[in-house]
Amino acid sequence: QVQLVESGGGLVQAGGSLRLSCAASGSIFSIDAMGWYRQAPGKQRELVAGITSGGSINYADSVKGRFTISRDKNTVYLQMYSLKPEDTAVYYCNAEIIRPMDYYGMDYWGKGTLVTVSS
Repeated sequence: QVQLVESGGGLVQAGGSLRLSCAASGSIFSIDAMGWYRQAPGKQRELVAGITSGGSINYADSVKGRFTISRDKNTVYLQMYSLKPEDTAVYYCNAEIIRPMDYYGMDYWGKGTLVTVSS
């Protein structure tokens, strides 16, 4: 069984910072891409930032220059600066994981952590 557990969400004032963490655990052979998605009330889930096992990174245009994604083995981080009220959302961790018994990677999701940015 594989688990992704997020932490670090909370309430912050506009202009503030937060750091999210997501640790993958369980029966893991390897992890390819890891990333962060978010879903605001009434909106679709969207990609915030992603990082591959080779270190390639991409960001949503709305967070470029403010958010930084990084990874250390089976943990992925999202450092968020200059937060805006429109960044308010539930943030979900995602990872493409290959278990020892798998032939290919499968997508796994965390349960999400709420980030609220007050104006």
